[in-house]
Amino acid sequence: MSARILVGDDDASIRETFEQHLGEAGFEVKSGASAEEALGMLGSFEPALVITDLKLPGMDGLGLLDRIKTDMDDVEVVLITAHEDMKSAVAAMKAGAYDYLVKPLDLDQVDLVIRRGLRERALRGRMRRLTDTDAEPFALDRLVGRDPRMVEIYKLIGVLAGNRATVLIRGETGSGKEGIARAIHYNSPMASEPFIAVNCTALTETLLESELFGHVRGAFTGAVARRQGCFELASTGTIFLDEIGDTSPALQAKLLRVLETREYYPVGGERLHRSEARVIAATHRPLEAFIHTGRFREDLYFRLKVVEINVPALRERRGDVPALVQHLVERIAHELHRDVRGVTDEAMRLLCAYPWPGNVRELENALTRAAVLARGLVIGAEHLSLGAPAAAATAPEAQPQADDSVAAVVRAHVLRVLSRTGGNKRQAARTLGISRSRLDRILAGDRTASERD
Repeated sequence: MSARILVGDDDASIRETFEQHLGEAGFEVKSGASAEEALGMLGSFEPALVITDLKLPGMDGLGLLDRIKTDMDDVEVVLITAHEDMKSAVAAMKAGAYDYLVKPLDLDQVDLVIRRGLRERALRGRMRRLTDTDAEPFALDRLVGRDPRMVEIYKLIGVLAGNRATVLIRGETGSGKEGIARAIHYNSPMASEPFIAVNCTALTETLLESELFGHVRGAFTGAVARRQGCFELASTGTIFLDEIGDTSPALQAKLLRVLETREYYPVGGERLHRSEARVIAATHRPLEAFIHTGRFREDLYFRLKVVEINVPALRERRGDVPALVQHLVERIAHELHRDVRGVTDEAMRLLCAYPWPGNVRELENALTRAAVLARGLVIGAEHLSLGAPAAAATAPEAQPQADDSVAAVVRAHVLRVLSRTGGNKRQAARTLGISRSRLDRILAGDRTASERD
């Protein structure tokens, strides 16, 4: 979709010139003869950039600039001024105008200013996406669980929040590594600075290098302008390198230099840049084995693990599942605008029995789907879809016990069938050839249920 440009000028010939020239350049253009007319188009047209004359009938260009910056701060504003209006133009720049054009207009200069303004607007948008714009600090109570290993992690977060040590977080995919990194950042004195997360697996080596360190104009085909990298955008905040174990040895060498000297070169650049950003890295890879095979640099490994945090898998802290479920249901209900307040006892038993190979992320996804399907205030077993039956069969609750092996085997089989039907008890009972009430008794742990009709 082409960028939209709004023109405000009481000179019809100038409006026509802009409409023709910018339209031929591929932009969507609208124009108004007054500030009031331009303001009337602002909400529906949603321009990326506004070009307005400083002298307009009624509200002048400065008034229009002020209204735009109040209502749509991400819109760039370019002022048109005559030579004798230079004092007002300077005042406009201080008030937030992007640039000014001097009459008579040079269309080549107009093109240059517009391209530069749109590029910088896009860069700001990219930075907002990369950084966490939520003003509310990432509170520790967003990390849920009272397992002793998690309690130790909470204590360590408190210690790390008071310094800028490099941290290596290790754990399975979906176990909450990024949440821990955010907790460290947002409980530190640098909480107002950017937190930038980079998935090292999602980009090719060349793109990842440019993403991290930026590039200069002409560095490679398509590099039509200088681009800031994440280390520059992070400033004195935090850069989170997720899945650091998937980076190439060549990129690892450049990351090592940043950690050792705080210096780096943008791609294609000859001028050294400095970074004061804190680095927190995470991986689920066996880095020690990678070092042995040459896939990961040992010197970078030791630079990263100044402090190491090992996050337990969810199946290793099953006692935290009920608290996590309640916390996630409340959050999901708020995000989806659904009045869902909890789960039934049967649903909780299934959730606690399931091994969660995808960890907390899989639990959140399962509850999100269930919250969408639920029609009442609570999520039932019939709303859950818990993946492969074999996974549910390995859950500790589904394993035979020495003192009641028959009942346990029966219950394990019922759980397998129930998982296969996505928690649909009626369908499970039909598949098993038993009544719904008998299935309920088996799930409730009634030892004699297997002997009843």
